[in-house]
Amino acid sequence: MARPPRSPRARNRVALAALVLLGGLVPAQAAHAAPPRQPDVGPPALDRNGCARIENSLPELADWPKVRSAMPRNPVDEWRIKQMLSGMSLEEKVGQMTQPEIGAITPAEVTQYSIGSVLNGGGSWPGGNKHASQQDWLKLADSYWDAAKATRTKIPVIWGIDAVHGNNNVYGSTVFPQNIALGAAHDPCLVRDVENSTARQIRSTGQDWAFAPTLAVVQDDRWGRTYEGFSEDPRITRAYGYEAMNGLQAGARLRIGPNGVIGTAKHFIGDGGTTNGQDQGVNASSEADMINLHGQGYYGALAAGAQTVMASFNSWTNPALGINEGKIHGSDKVLNQILKGKMGFDGLVVSDWNGIGQVDGCTNASCPRAINAGLDVVMVPNDWKAFIANTVAQVRGGEIPMSRIDDAVTRILRVKLRAGLFEERKPSQRWYAGSSDALTDKALAREAVRKSQTLLKNNGNVLPLARNAKVLVVGKSADSIQNQTGGWTLTWQGTGNTNADFPGATSILAGLKEDLANVTFDPTGTVDPKGYDAVIAVVGETPYAEGVGDLQRKSLEAAKLYPEDLAVLDKVSGKGTPVVTVYVSGRPLYVNKELNRSDAFVAAWLPGTEGGGVADMLVRGKDRGGYHGKLSYSWPKSACQTPLNPWSPGYDPLFALGYGLTSNQRTTVGKLDETEGPARCGSTGGGGTATEDLPIYDRTDVAPYKSFIGSASNWGGTEIGPGGTASHPEITVVPADVNVQGDGLKATWTGTGAAQLYSQHPGGTDDLRGYLNADGALEFDVIVHSPPVNRTVVSLHCVYPCSSEVNATKLFGDLPAGQKSTVKIPLSCFASGLDFESVDTPFLVYTDGAFSASFANVRWSPGGAKDPDARKCSDLTG
Repeated sequence: MARPPRSPRARNRVALAALVLLGGLVPAQAAHAAPPRQPDVGPPALDRNGCARIENSLPELADWPKVRSAMPRNPVDEWRIKQMLSGMSLEEKVGQMTQPEIGAITPAEVTQYSIGSVLNGGGSWPGGNKHASQQDWLKLADSYWDAAKATRTKIPVIWGIDAVHGNNNVYGSTVFPQNIALGAAHDPCLVRDVENSTARQIRSTGQDWAFAPTLAVVQDDRWGRTYEGFSEDPRITRAYGYEAMNGLQAGARLRIGPNGVIGTAKHFIGDGGTTNGQDQGVNASSEADMINLHGQGYYGALAAGAQTVMASFNSWTNPALGINEGKIHGSDKVLNQILKGKMGFDGLVVSDWNGIGQVDGCTNASCPRAINAGLDVVMVPNDWKAFIANTVAQVRGGEIPMSRIDDAVTRILRVKLRAGLFEERKPSQRWYAGSSDALTDKALAREAVRKSQTLLKNNGNVLPLARNAKVLVVGKSADSIQNQTGGWTLTWQGTGNTNADFPGATSILAGLKEDLANVTFDPTGTVDPKGYDAVIAVVGETPYAEGVGDLQRKSLEAAKLYPEDLAVLDKVSGKGTPVVTVYVSGRPLYVNKELNRSDAFVAAWLPGTEGGGVADMLVRGKDRGGYHGKLSYSWPKSACQTPLNPWSPGYDPLFALGYGLTSNQRTTVGKLDETEGPARCGSTGGGGTATEDLPIYDRTDVAPYKSFIGSASNWGGTEIGPGGTASHPEITVVPADVNVQGDGLKATWTGTGAAQLYSQHPGGTDDLRGYLNADGALEFDVIVHSPPVNRTVVSLHCVYPCSSEVNATKLFGDLPAGQKSTVKIPLSCFASGLDFESVDTPFLVYTDGAFSASFANVRWSPGGAKDPDARKCSDLTG
């Protein structure tokens, strides 16, 4: 692979040197020089196959470029838009801007409120049926279409869906490899073909709009959405952004025809560059890095004619550089000035799920700031009626100019006209509707799997295996289509699925049985490998999606995250039979121990429903020229080695960006250092002064902590499982939305006895003195549903009975019911009874009366006690 791009500073030095060599400007000339011309970006150079070329390097841009779109303005469309707009009421216009979730709106309400678009979230299906058929999807699509046609304006409704690796919400669809795998293929033509096949899948179930592709240039692999990014390398993302949009929109130049759907470039901008890889966190990049690193995928996608752009959840803030944009959803600079202004984007900007609720001064149902900043379609899954009422009132009250509403609706109508929807038939009568052939594309998916497989180790040229080899297959992921498809597959997190939920799919084990005559399967590795020609261990990550998949400050060490995998390898390695490890994962991890126990090691990524493509590459005779996948992400050599990118200081990976062995390459990987990493990376306090938040519960438990309920029924504690539920007669817990979808736990004390909700480090303690030294606070977000009727305490424990508590009865009672509040309790309030050197329970809420509240984002925060809104210890006694 060609070298990665230089850092912005290095590139600037090269550009300066070039100016000098060319007889560049002298200071006297520079004083009278014209202002620099805005950069201009158009279609990329093409390779010999007619697809976007992955360039050796990208030019350094001094400003946001003007992007020349392949979809030009059509004067006839613009005339029609003006005619339609002039006849619309304010309520009809706001209805066009509103996007509810299918589970929260009926077709009759689409008519009543003149709704312009609907969506289904991950894990949402017609009638709530995961096994809904193509006809079920089409029937609902038709009902929304008919409802829109019954409005006074007859403007068609569009339905958006998260089809991010095939039409992955739909039962029976072929699910393609996740984007991280496609990145390893280094094949823009393949991406175009996959996305075009995805467009036909979407049309087969009646949707018009794909919320894809993700164009994040991921810089910290702890991010739970790493696998949604094609690469950490902006050169790859630039070329892929162009071809992904070409595929979805069928290379449209004036109208999106019957082979395409509306595509979405997301998430604008910087979601892949947040500090510590925190989902929806803060990107502190300079503007130069936003332009030259995080912007590249958008230049490709917009040049291809992208019609929609989705705003990102992250913030863009770096006070030291004078950057204080806050949440992108509320940034006029990002959406209006940069995207629509400098870049010249004339399509529509859509928000993300309840994204407006994260903007300062806004709620999920009200945000003039976000609309004024440039949002055109607002994704309000459940609170859409209140949003419409609030927005109409805000326009009439002057908070939102009517010109901004007209601009938004102009853009919405422009996209619908370019999609040809005004001339379309109802969804069930369109091209590919109900076609089982359109929903499945096993041959292309299998090709994509083959091309993405990346060979990291092949000592002794163990691979490929002979077809007559006798093979022992072990590992939890060998026969798990759920594990090999990953997140955003049938369900939001990709969990709760079995092989039966994937009709027609092929597990890696099933693929091996197709290619080999003699296969024994033992998932736990108890069978003696003696007498076998090889052991194939299929192990790795289990499914996750946004937020839940964040590692935060957890170690990248696979052996800590998934100890069962190392246990299986320990059983089969060193027995004289070569071990081939197939690693299924959504990101590179520190796997030195696993590599040392393997003669060959394949990064299989998340291959989707065609596991046979993995098997093909392992077995002689079906390897189609052998392995040629190359890393599009750098591979770490230590547990806390992140961020890890070629432009980062001290770049020293185990396997560099672009590494990947071919089948006939004779390269030996020696024994690797197995130094065990810490459970957490970075400062966790100790006897010094903590500098970073200690996350305890953030959409899920943050290791080493686990959530429990306890009561007289079981004071030993019942763990709250991954489904977010647990129940005793005295207390019940279910998942809840506090900040974002499913990020909290709703605890209801029934009043029948004492009970507690708590987070604990099972069997261990932590030295957290540094948080007390740093004027830290216990912080959590909470929605009180019904205030406590009896004394309620918040306590911390240092192995019971060592503990300290504060009286929080009045605190919870005074919080506004039904609204999110952030509570900050100084850790000094617990100092009298707590041994901060041995904390095992950093959060506990206890009461013996009725009380109901939802808790989320529980953390210890350095400096939190000094915040103006921190509680006073004197108010927490009694």
